[in-house]
Amino acid sequence: MKSTGIVRKLDNLGRIVLPIEMRKTMGIGIKDGIEIFADGNTIVLRKYEAGCIFCGEARDTMLFRGKRVCGCCMQQMHSETKGES
Repeated sequence: MKSTGIVRKLDNLGRIVLPIEMRKTMGIGIKDGIEIFADGNTIVLRKYEAGCIFCGEARDTMLFRGKRVCGCCMQQMHSETKGES
């Protein structure tokens, strides 16, 4: 993980503000969902994407390089890459 040097304090309700630069870089807009994970002593925030980034299918998805992809699209990508060699 790369440090940004940005520090924010929690308010009395436990909220933080994500800097606009980070939101723009990550494609996070108003009312977008944010997933919260714990990884040891680290808290990880990620833009929530419910379904496949290609077709939107919510079932049978897996993470591929940080993005959700359904099994059908994964198979299509695999067969298209195989055909290019």
